Amino acid sequence: MSIISDSLKRIKPSPTIAVTQKARELRAAGKDVIGLGAGEPDFDTPDNIKNTAIQAIRDGDTKYTAVDGTPALKKAIIEKFKRENNLDFSTDQITVGTGGKQVLYNTFMATLNKGDEVIIPAPYWVSYPDMVLLAGGKPKIIKCDEKDGFKLTAQKLKKAISKKTKWLILNSPSNPTGAGYTRYEIEDLAKVLIKNKKIHILSDDIYEHIKYDNFDFFTIAQISKLKDRTLTMNGVSKSYAMTGWRIGYAAGPKDIIKAIGKIQSQSTSNPSSVSQAAAVEALNGPQDFIQERSDAFKKRRDFVVKSLNNIKGISCLTPNGAFYVFPSCKGLLNKKTKLKTDTDFVKKLLEESNVAVVQGSAFGLEGYFRISYATSMDNLKKAMDRIKSFCESLS
Repeated sequence: MSIISDSLKRIKPSPTIAVTQKARELRAAGKDVIGLGAGEPDFDTPDNIKNTAIQAIRDGDTKYTAVDGTPALKKAIIEKFKRENNLDFSTDQITVGTGGKQVLYNTFMATLNKGDEVIIPAPYWVSYPDMVLLAGGKPKIIKCDEKDGFKLTAQKLKKAISKKTKWLILNSPSNPTGAGYTRYEIEDLAKVLIKNKKIHILSDDIYEHIKYDNFDFFTIAQISKLKDRTLTMNGVSKSYAMTGWRIGYAAGPKDIIKAIGKIQSQSTSNPSSVSQAAAVEALNGPQDFIQERSDAFKKRRDFVVKSLNNIKGISCLTPNGAFYVFPSCKGLLNKKTKLKTDTDFVKKLLEESNVAVVQGSAFGLEGYFRISYATSMDNLKKAMDRIKSFCESLS
């Protein structure tokens, strides 16, 4: 009899982490691999945030804190939601976790019973379905068409809802597509949700500040009739280049926040005290660098999209935000190329051209692949040249 639990049989390791690890191993073996799989800004954490953390260590701010966040950080989060999203929350409506990932995991563990359904628009972030499965729930995957910008429509949402539906996940701007929902699109979805009063919404806003072309970010909790049913998750990892600091947070209904805290009290307990001090400075300190970095990401996005659309067999939409593109490789999956799936395409691209990307099927939509352009322009230029040469060699 195996000592490993049956619940682990329901899930698989993260494909994005696997690709990043494979790229590291190949580099260590002497291969000139360009890794475009990691969802991590290549910029450094700003100095004012690092200096605040150093001072926190010197001040002895290195002890246990309240399980779900320090009063100072909760206050900064409340002020952030008021300042940027026109949302009012109280302290007991805020939770802080060891990264946004833990906040999401805790949410499902705290709220799902066996058989509860969670509507997940695809393409989706790879961890959503597995988190739901671990919590005993049932992911209900709704494939979103490229013609709709990879976004869930009200019509598809309405059709997906059943008596067992407990949550809907919305991620805007999205990982892996970079697609952002407009205010109009969110209001259209809200009309369906307002009529279905038992459904809660988990809004993953982690890429809120990384947006382009004057995209107007709007989060669904701003619709007053849905605020009491919405958990809005965010964090400092992407906007502030603080992935390793591991601070995520969420605001929402008091009963859910309390339940999340209960789960966290029996798992990690509090997030790092030093990281929390740094996150206070991130939220309260200067914000001008965010736009500067978004401008740099936009230049990379424009270059990558243009380059991909100039490759025969590849087509790519222009994303609204985040630092990903989700091009189609369907034009190269045929008998002539001997590639049947996007996994075949990605595997051969790595083996023959030393470029690491992630297959679209890992995100729930076959025939695509994800590129992260959170790397230098030099790396992107080399990668685009290699991808083009690889694709031309297939014909």
